Amino acid sequence: MNRTAKVVKGGRRFSFSALTVVGDRSGNVGYGFGKANDVTEAIRKSIDKAKRSMVKLPVKNGTIPHDIIGEYKSSRVILKPACPGSGIIAGGAVRAIMEAGGITDIQAKSIGSRTSINVVRATFNGLAIILDARAVAHNRGKALKDMWG
Repeated sequence: MNRTAKVVKGGRRFSFSALTVVGDRSGNVGYGFGKANDVTEAIRKSIDKAKRSMVKLPVKNGTIPHDIIGEYKSSRVILKPACPGSGIIAGGAVRAIMEAGGITDIQAKSIGSRTSINVVRATFNGLAIILDARAVAHNRGKALKDMWG
């Protein structure tokens, strides 16, 4: 939640912005950003946008398949797979995304600007470039079972 004030003739007029992350804890996650003059309306708008922007995460044994660097403006997020039992080693917005997406073991580091909306967008840009195991196996001329073990 973020509150902004506009000074008008009669005093201050407040408006609110909300950033939400939604997921089903089984590999689908999305984010939304909504603005309104009322808190509940801003949250409702952001949840609706988050539901429309869901993406599928390739979760294997509770982690991601390979290292990722996501960038948006001056924010960079480094995501690394972790062994089972490590937990989510990430802060703030990245932790919320991973928990909502169903990833249980991951290491993450945010570099540069730590503005929450930019960190979220950098994380989703990184998740968008995750290579699909079937496509990699097909390009290498191997079976999917040989790739994942």
